[in-house]
Amino acid sequence: MTMPVLRSAAAIADPPRRPYHDDPSIVGFFRDLVEPFGSTVDEQRLLDGANVSHRDLVDHLVTADGIDGPADLVVVSHALPDVHPFTAVASHLNMLLGGAAQSFCVSEQGLAAPFTALRIIASYQRAGRAGRAVLAILEQTTLPTPHPLVDTLDLTDSGVLLVLDDAGRPGGEDGPALSGVESFASPEDTAARLRELAAADPAGTLLVLGPGVQDGSVDPAGARVSRTGDTSYCTSVWLELARHWQEWRQEVATVVLCDVDPLTKEGQLAVFRSPSAPGRAG
Repeated sequence: MTMPVLRSAAAIADPPRRPYHDDPSIVGFFRDLVEPFGSTVDEQRLLDGANVSHRDLVDHLVTADGIDGPADLVVVSHALPDVHPFTAVASHLNMLLGGAAQSFCVSEQGLAAPFTALRIIASYQRAGRAGRAVLAILEQTTLPTPHPLVDTLDLTDSGVLLVLDDAGRPGGEDGPALSGVESFASPEDTAARLRELAAADPAGTLLVLGPGVQDGSVDPAGARVSRTGDTSYCTSVWLELARHWQEWRQEVATVVLCDVDPLTKEGQLAVFRSPSAPGRAG
């Protein structure tokens, strides 16, 4: 069965700040967007912010080792909007990778966006429409209006790039393969599923838990647990995957990435299985 296999990854966190780009058309766009709904634009927030755009993050990520074209499918996902709203970042990333891919963005879903993007990539590959897919998961924190997470948490700008081949491509069978993406309506349902996955193969399972999964809510049943930091919203577990996937695939058979959205309380998880891991469960 065709499934996305991770071939390479890159991560960036807290890149250098950028100067404020004083563009009246951008401020005007933000005002047109939010004022009909009773919100106001505070330009001082833009002046004080890091002003690292989604394009800035992508430009950093594509320079990493192993990130190259061509790609058949390019998907950009994010939970927070871009500080420069007029850039088609998926098209820009497509251009950097050769310009031959179909490209689009998944947004307006909170931290579920990258999980949805993985479902889409898996569907494209099952249909034979994408041999190589590149997924960007981006988070920038300079916003012109209040946001409950940006204003209360110490979020930093970050981004991840994942290169995913289908299992039929040469060399693809050696990487961790996506075996499932699941969503849950509550933290309790999410925790129950994590317990089930951990209990199936405790010695061969690693649970990578984002900041939305509360301490004490999950019994790992003997499985390893890795907790992410709390300085990101939608990139948290993906930053850990990009940094550690090569060592994990040698150590454990199953890696479960999971987080709970602090705004909606909906849980998301993705399961990767590594055929080269020692003692892999059947």
